[in-house]
This record gives sequence, structure tokens and C-alpha cells, in this order.
Amino acid sequence: MRKRYPAIVCLLAAGLLTLGGCARKEQGGAAGTPPVVRGVTVEEAGTSVLPDEQEAVGTVKARNSALIAARLAGTVRAVNVKEGDRVQRGRLLVSLEAAESTAGAAGAAAGAEEAKRALDEARARQKLADATFERYRKLFQEQAVTRQEFDGKETERAVAAEGVARAEARLTQARETSRAAGTIAGYTRITAPITGIVTGKTVDAGMTVFPGTQLMTVEEEGSYRLEVAVPEALLGRVKSGATLRVSLDGGGDMTGRVAEVVPTVDPASRTFTVKVDIAAKGLRSGMYGRAYFPVGDRQTLLVPKGAVVERGALTSVWVVGGGNVARMRLVKVGRAAGGRVEVLAGLSPGEKVVTAGVEKVVDGARIE
Repeated sequence: MRKRYPAIVCLLAAGLLTLGGCARKEQGGAAGTPPVVRGVTVEEAGTSVLPDEQEAVGTVKARNSALIAARLAGTVRAVNVKEGDRVQRGRLLVSLEAAESTAGAAGAAAGAEEAKRALDEARARQKLADATFERYRKLFQEQAVTRQEFDGKETERAVAAEGVARAEARLTQARETSRAAGTIAGYTRITAPITGIVTGKTVDAGMTVFPGTQLMTVEEEGSYRLEVAVPEALLGRVKSGATLRVSLDGGGDMTGRVAEVVPTVDPASRTFTVKVDIAAKGLRSGMYGRAYFPVGDRQTLLVPKGAVVERGALTSVWVVGGGNVARMRLVKVGRAAGGRVEVLAGLSPGEKVVTAGVEKVVDGARIE
């Protein structure tokens, strides 16, 4: 009995293997029939000449920007604006309290008033001296007074005229001193130097500031530039007034004009700065952008935009190979031009790709 069990087990195993083989054969036959896809467009990938460009990255900045700082020491009494506010030129932004400057201005103004009164008194003395001299001149002609008396009145007249001149000089000096002190005292009222938008504020009421302390930044709205760092290999090839292709993150593609080329090369980055004027809605300082500088032409592979499938971080196309079978092919794409997309890697010229109806295609499908 013990010798029969192995034989029975062998027969059962052979039967199971036979059934499994038949089942796999049937499944393979069903899976071997590829789906058929109709109603799609297939084109050959071809090459074309595109302008070659050098990319340079940079930041959007306002063409005119005012960095406002304190010009005297004091305490911030009030801040009348907040970040994002639009201000007109001359609007009061910050008020400072500086007792010493205010007192100095008041003292200088009082000194100017005192000098004016002294000048009035000197002119009155001169008027009296002139009148007295005229009377003595007539009396001297009539020999009613002596020569010495006449000479004394003439001297008094000259002294009075000199007193007026000195008083006028003192008044001029006092007024200039008062004007300078008033100007310094006026630094306690900080106004907007340009019309624009407040993009930065670094002070609040109650803070103590000193000369040079940054208070806020006001940027002119509606006028922006993209400042990019360009490799030094292009130094001398970038000219003012040239038009460039520009792209901004969140702002799309646009055309810019080279406004300024800074010829100094940064020894650390080996780049020089180019300022490109741009105009578009929604621009803000600090936006990240790219400028593309033409450096010649190159032969490249192009496919229609409709052929490119983007799924997350992967970019692919459907390649139709032998037997009209579609296979997904991962590719690396470059720039877009005129409804077509540059393929940098993953595809060869002459290969057929699905350009319309890509949503119908599955891997291994037969295209009709």
C-alpha cells in the first residue's frame, strides 16, 4: 500500500499541470489580441531650423524705486501708510519727533526776527544822520557852523550807513541759518518722493531711528524691468534696443527690449547684468523671469503640441512602430515654436507619433 501512494500523487500532479497549461494557453490567446484604435492622427517627426538662444535668469524690479531713510535722529510719532498702499507724490508717510531739531529751528527763526529789528533801527539812525548832515551842509555854506562841526556830522552819516550795511549782513545770515534749521526740522515730516506703491515698511510708531535708518520703500507702479545675469561670453553681443523673448513664472511669455547693458563682469559668477524693459498686466517686483538671447540657429526635432502627453513630472509621446502598434515613449522636450514642440531626447527623426486622439490610445494598441 505504501508503494501505491507515490503513483497516485504523480497522476494527480500530471493532471493539474495539464489543466494549468491549457488554462494558460487560453489566457494567452485572449491577451494576445491587441485592441484596435481608430480615429487618430499619425505624423512623422521631422527636423527644422530654430533660432538658438542663451537663457539668462533674473528678477523683475521697478524701473524707479525710492528707498526712504531717516535724515535725523528721533522717535517715530506716526506711520500713515502700510505695505501695499498706493501713494501720491508729497503724501505724508512718517512723522518723527525730534525736540532738538524743532527747538533749533524755533531759535533760528527768533534770531532772524531780532536781526530784522536791528536793521530797522540802523536804517532809522541812518535816516536821522542823513537829515542832520543836510542841515549842517547848508549851515556850513552860510558859515553858520564851523568846519569841525560839519565834519563831525559827515562822519556820523558815514557811521550810520556802515551800521545799516552790517545790520543787513546779520539779517541775511540769520535768515539763512533759520532756513537751514527749518529744513532740518522739516525732516521730521517724511513724504513720498514719487507716486507709486509701498512695497516695504520697516518701522512702527514708537521706534527710535537715526540718520540713515531705512523706513520704507516706494516703487513706481506700471513700469518694470527684468534684470538678468548674462554669461560673460555674450559681452559685446548684447546691444541696447534689441528685442528679446521673455518668460515669467506666473506671467507667461512676452517680448522685452534691452534698456541697459552693464559692462562690468562679476568675478564670482562670471556674468554681467542686462536690464530688459517689459510691459504686462500683473507684474510685481520680485517675480522670477528668464530672458532668451539669440546666439544663432540649430537643427532640431519638432512634433505637434497635441502629440505631447504630460502626466505629472513625466512627458511622453505615443510612437507607432511595426505593425502599427502604439508604444508610450518618454521624451525630453524643449521650447515651443509655432504650435510645435522641440524634442531634445527620446525620439528620432522619421518616427511616427500620434498627434490627435491621444486620449484613445493605450500601450500595445493597433492603430488603424
